Amino acid sequence: MPQRQSPHAEQGIVLKSLCAGYGSQRIVNDINLTLPAGKLTVLIGANGSGKSTLLSTIARTLKPQGGSVHLNGRDIHQQPTKQVARQMGILPQSPITPEGLTVFELVSRGRFPWQGLIRQWSDDDERAVTDALALTGTAALAHLPVESLSGGQRQRCWIAMALAQQTPTILLDEPTAWLDLRYQVEILQLLQRLTRDHGRTVVTVLHDLNFAVNYADTLVLMKQGRVVEVLDDLTRCTPELIRHVFDVDVEMMINPQNGKPWFMPFRAVADRA
Repeated sequence: MPQRQSPHAEQGIVLKSLCAGYGSQRIVNDINLTLPAGKLTVLIGANGSGKSTLLSTIARTLKPQGGSVHLNGRDIHQQPTKQVARQMGILPQSPITPEGLTVFELVSRGRFPWQGLIRQWSDDDERAVTDALALTGTAALAHLPVESLSGGQRQRCWIAMALAQQTPTILLDEPTAWLDLRYQVEILQLLQRLTRDHGRTVVTVLHDLNFAVNYADTLVLMKQGRVVEVLDDLTRCTPELIRHVFDVDVEMMINPQNGKPWFMPFRAVADRA
């Protein structure tokens, strides 16, 4: 299995022999991986490959069955919740919006990790929310009820809440799910800006292979609970690798805008004569 080595191996998110699952069912097996700081890392693989399980374990919503997740040199499952929340923002798949909240009120919830019995709402909190709204293009929506928005607008508001948390790392599970093509592109362009222009570390699960290849800085390909390949140079993503990961034959083309591959599936491996 590929091992990612780093001269600063204890900085950022480091997975050490990580195993995870639900009850007696193990889904993720023996993963060793360092997620690069300041980059957009995409986890991809077929349904059931362990992508969301892996992300949930990194996010501390699922306890490892073996191994560990280290955040800045310390086991994440042994750190206080508020301390983790000041280092890592998490956006689950299809988050449920409480009724009656305006966009500003939703985004303001990202400031909860920085508040306490003594420290209440401050100018810093106000500035963090305002900046997050501006960065996600949702400032004009601040006074509107969240439930009145389109799916793409609502997703940008949830991302704004994660940004208002002002963490160096953000985890997102399927942030483009159920969105039409325009909003999928808007969300992925936003995630790129967060890394390239603002130095955030973003880790996300995607289902769309071509979006993953063309927007990711680092691609982590998974199959049957294991990491098959880690690619920092996306031009090295080949039809043979995609066939192995997804059990489908593909034709490869090159995107003329960025030189990265574009894959067109044409036959499931099981259907070959």
